[in-house]
Amino acid sequence: MRAADDPPRRGPGVCAMRGSCGRASMFGAELPCPDDGDATEASDDLLSLMSAVCGPAYELPSSVCCTKDQVETLGERMQQAAPLIASCPACINNFRSFYCDFTCSPDQSTFLSVSSTQKTTDGKDAIKSVEYAVSDEFRSGFFDSCKNVQFGATNGFAMDLIGGGAKNASAFLQYMGDERPGLGSPFQINFPEIETAYDRIPLSCADSDLNARCACADCPSTCPSLPYIAPPTTGGCRVGAVSCLTFSLLIVYSVAILVGLLFYSYKQALRHRQRRYERVALLDPPISPTLNGPPSGLDGLVGRGDDSESGPSGSIHFRLGRGASLLDPMEHLQPKQNKINATLRRFFYRLGLTCAKRPIETFALAAVVIAALNIGWKYFAVETDPVRLWVAPGSASAEQKHFFDEHFRPFYRAEQVFISQPGGSPINYETLEWWLKVESEIDALETDGGITLQDICFAPNGPGTACVVQSVSAWLGDDLDTWGDDWRDRFASCASRPGECLPEFGQPIEPRLVLGGANGDWLNAKALVITYVVDNYNDDRVAPAEEWEQVLETYLEGLHRDGVKISYSTGVSLEQELNKSTNTDVKIVVLSYLVMFLYVSLTLGGGLPPSVISSSLSAVWRSARHLGARLKLNNPPPPRVAPTTTISAIPTLLSVNSKFSLGLFGIAIVLIAVSSSVGLCSLLGVRVTLIIAEVIPFLVLAVGVDNVFILVHELDRQNALHAQDAPPPHGLGDDTDDDDHDEMAPGTSLPPEERVARAVARMGPSILLSSVTEVVAFALGALVPMPAVRNFAVYAAGSVLLGAIMQVTVFVSAMALDLKRAESMRMDCFPCIRLRPPVGLYESPTPSGEGVVAKFIRRVYAPFLLHEEVKQLVMVAFGGLFLVAIIGIQHITLGLDQRLALPSDSYLIEYFNDLDSFFDFGPPVYFVVTGTDATERHGQQQMCGRFTTCLELSVANSLEAERKRPDSSFLASPPASWVDDFMQWTNPTFESCCRVRKADPSVFCTPRDSDRLCKPCFADREWDITMNGLPEDGEFMRYLNQWLVSPSDENCPLGGRAPYSTALSLSSDNASVAASHFRTYHTPLKGQADYINSLSAARRIASDIEHRTGAKVFPYSLHYVFFDQYEHIVPTAIYVISLALVAILLITSLLLGSWRTGATVTFTCFLAVTTVTGVMGFWGISLNAISLVNLVISLGIAVEFCSHIARAFMGAGSGVPYDKEGRREKDERAFTALVDVGPSVFSGITMTKLIGISVLALTRSKLLETYYFRMWLTLILSGALHGLVFLPVLLSYVGGPGYALEDTDEDWVTSQMRRPMDYEYAPFADTDSMLSDG
Repeated sequence: MRAADDPPRRGPGVCAMRGSCGRASMFGAELPCPDDGDATEASDDLLSLMSAVCGPAYELPSSVCCTKDQVETLGERMQQAAPLIASCPACINNFRSFYCDFTCSPDQSTFLSVSSTQKTTDGKDAIKSVEYAVSDEFRSGFFDSCKNVQFGATNGFAMDLIGGGAKNASAFLQYMGDERPGLGSPFQINFPEIETAYDRIPLSCADSDLNARCACADCPSTCPSLPYIAPPTTGGCRVGAVSCLTFSLLIVYSVAILVGLLFYSYKQALRHRQRRYERVALLDPPISPTLNGPPSGLDGLVGRGDDSESGPSGSIHFRLGRGASLLDPMEHLQPKQNKINATLRRFFYRLGLTCAKRPIETFALAAVVIAALNIGWKYFAVETDPVRLWVAPGSASAEQKHFFDEHFRPFYRAEQVFISQPGGSPINYETLEWWLKVESEIDALETDGGITLQDICFAPNGPGTACVVQSVSAWLGDDLDTWGDDWRDRFASCASRPGECLPEFGQPIEPRLVLGGANGDWLNAKALVITYVVDNYNDDRVAPAEEWEQVLETYLEGLHRDGVKISYSTGVSLEQELNKSTNTDVKIVVLSYLVMFLYVSLTLGGGLPPSVISSSLSAVWRSARHLGARLKLNNPPPPRVAPTTTISAIPTLLSVNSKFSLGLFGIAIVLIAVSSSVGLCSLLGVRVTLIIAEVIPFLVLAVGVDNVFILVHELDRQNALHAQDAPPPHGLGDDTDDDDHDEMAPGTSLPPEERVARAVARMGPSILLSSVTEVVAFALGALVPMPAVRNFAVYAAGSVLLGAIMQVTVFVSAMALDLKRAESMRMDCFPCIRLRPPVGLYESPTPSGEGVVAKFIRRVYAPFLLHEEVKQLVMVAFGGLFLVAIIGIQHITLGLDQRLALPSDSYLIEYFNDLDSFFDFGPPVYFVVTGTDATERHGQQQMCGRFTTCLELSVANSLEAERKRPDSSFLASPPASWVDDFMQWTNPTFESCCRVRKADPSVFCTPRDSDRLCKPCFADREWDITMNGLPEDGEFMRYLNQWLVSPSDENCPLGGRAPYSTALSLSSDNASVAASHFRTYHTPLKGQADYINSLSAARRIASDIEHRTGAKVFPYSLHYVFFDQYEHIVPTAIYVISLALVAILLITSLLLGSWRTGATVTFTCFLAVTTVTGVMGFWGISLNAISLVNLVISLGIAVEFCSHIARAFMGAGSGVPYDKEGRREKDERAFTALVDVGPSVFSGITMTKLIGISVLALTRSKLLETYYFRMWLTLILSGALHGLVFLPVLLSYVGGPGYALEDTDEDWVTSQMRRPMDYEYAPFADTDSMLSDG
């Protein structure tokens, strides 16, 4: 007999505790008694019970230290954990052995000792705490066998529930040993590390024994290895800090420059040698000039060269210039005609003449057509749905979204709130107490129709049950005072072990879903995240939810607390904010239009005659000198000669020569074209978007005004050549200085209608060329499948086309009327008022002087640009620009941040910022499986992952394998495999899951039915991890339907109603599974690249699964429909731009009459667009559908910059000599083209667009600022640089042979003789005088 104060006995066959001594409290669990007696022999009933509780892998002892009541209590407690870990035999059998040995081992005292006792309600001594010595081998083996076991219903791990999310073996055992209800212990169990310890050999999940081996999903060491997939962030080939492509281009560019320098040095050496030879040859000059002799005076006009460079005539006479044109036969000198050009000229001449002679009829016909087109406004509709705006109806993602919505119901609507405190954490008593009260108020919100949150929320356990609200209120309740000073402990405990703090809807809440920016330090989280999950529909059933969301938005808008930052979003927020009128930035857009209008109106005017300007400046100078004389600063000026004009005549001249009303009419035509395009497209069912409303008028105005400038400037030129009642021209041989020759000499007198017709005939083909190319380029934007962009392209093409047609018809009539008004001295804007012309004002009735820009181009810019060394430098510089653009292209990102599309003052911007900063959880992704029969064993094996006979890379196993490489797969969570959880639900060892009536097995038991009335569904059948005995065929569907209505609770967490009720779509006859999905979650997606890459990865995974299993699989996530475009936007961009370039090549080659010039224009446009694309990479402009359309637009605008120069080059005839050195004929034509149309291109195209687009820099809309101001500013500057600098240089090298723009010899001679600079080279001057000038 042992004394009471003797130490407990220890050793083999000796117990440490046994039996039951009662409860420590009325509601406490039964507690064992301290007992150091010998182990007793086990009865057959006890061994049978132990076999059922401890499992088949447990070796039953002959003697035990426990009673039958203890084993029954142990079995009941183990039933709570078994469904969580039963899928892995090693884990559950280690778990069983661990507790069965703890309770019944005959050698209990060798590893277990009682450290303290307590009194029960019966006054007995019971266990309060024990020391359980477990060996390191079993600790680590036990933990390793369970740490990867998944619990699909929560997309998490069983360790989160049975081990509190433990990360090591010690924490795992400590969690299980802590005294607490539920899965905890009824008394404290400590785990000291001592030598004498429990040393059972743990089972490994990779063992081949069926009692140990686990499936891949729960045991990574049994998973097959997948082929390596490089993460998308992995950089490509690089040489140091630059890419291999950049490095290669740098080498090529450097070598090209080096070769060029060597060639230039060689040419300079040859030239130096030739000059030495010529100095010797001058001592013995030839008797008469020859082709190889020194230059004559006539040759000096146009330069020397080979016959191949002599121009289109191929004759030596072509190189002689206009000086010889009056000496040689005209047919040998005049450039050849181009049939297409001649045909177009005749067409536009007749069109212009008809419109000029019959303006009233033209206006009337146009009014009828415009009225008919605008009838379509009755069908006008604005598209505001973001999905229908940005998602192509036929895209894979759109079709998959439709399938998902039809079979599984639309994805839930989310109302989300972020609560943060700048510089601190909202995890403090005051903030939490305030927010819990706010949540109570939100729960009580009610619409006018009586709709509350309970009516619309997602309730996974059925209507009327708890709503899914992801918030810390799930841990703290609605009153923080409940926890008193222990609220921090409660908060930390729930964050660390969410399985212990289940909300009312029954699913544990991952702390990352409700605490943002914590990085594991939950008590110092940077934000509270609150999410209300609301049911969603694609029909009128969604109306109540939208109504309640409006009430919630109003409530949150008025919510305020000092020191607390609140950001939020509701289900209706995004669409409302995208469609807000503030997004249109009306004031800035209207200001841009006004600036362009004023510029056009003021610059179209004819201005003042040079004599008036000279007289006015002289008067001002004389007044200044008189003032100086009165102040005794200088001597008084001499008496002046009576002026021919007075300053008082200036207002009269301005009011007559002004084209303000004509400019207004031109802009009105553009707006009418836009209105007509809207009417036509609305009639055809093409909806308007806000982008169209903001941008199309500006785009068409910028494009259309160019044609207005070109027509008006050409009409001014025709007026100078053919004004009526013109006095005789000055003598051609007069000796005058350069300034005197700036004025054009008039030619043959023609009526106004004829002059207008000739202007249209001359510029009509250019307008046709630019307009057709622009329309084709814009129309190609319709190939982009995104509706917003496709509609934009259709509207733009239609507007430009209608605008161009009206400009060559209606505007031509207006020009003719305006010309008649000006010549009859009637005031602009008030044509009824006729003014009296000042006496002696004009040298001719319609004076015109060469502008400053034209003079600069002729005298300075063109000669400088076409200098041989400058041309070479230009080629080198643009080669470098191309290289820089290629480098920039490599830095372009894909995507369109939705924050850019929002108004700058939108509350959603703060929400999206907080979403990126604080939310550390990725969006859910569903892998939808069709084409497999789940009722058959093979179909089950295609999908399952928890049984040994599942396909090695089944759907579940593939998703699990991909989860293990998140950098490539973007998957973060274990898949929720419905088929595995359903099969596990039928496991007969889980007596509380699948149950049927004992009396009638065809009737299922409900959770409320007594255990004595029910039994496990498969109690009398074989059931194992090899899938033997599992349901098939009709039996499968019978049990499946019951599982889908079974709740998930503490007794059976495998019920399917809450986690899987929407995961399956059954056939109409309920005989098969039509479709099902496997849910998992993406890694946190923080930027556009992550969203795009997640879609690409998901599609790759689905494709691999299809290939491995034969099932049809596609991925679906809410953001996929918006990012589907980026899967193919790069090849689409290349395809569309390539098509546009081919179209430009064909159109320009046809209308310019030369494939070489067409190819030159096309190449220049390609370089211009490449430059724009490169700037996108440097200026932070992402590639998306909007920027892609802008790139197509930039091609059209680049053509506009180039087409007029190119056509002038082709029609320059024999060219214009600009100095007296030898020049190639192409240089002369390039010079002529620059002088003829360069001023119009600069002032009418470049400046008009630049002035209009510059105003957009003031916009508050980031979308307009990024994708319209930045991109259009870039494309305007790039187009101007390439059109006015690069193109003339390239044409001077490779341009095609020219032809005459005029139809008759008289027109050609007149046009060649009446250029403003021709008189510097008098055609009848003798050769000696020319040589002396040189």
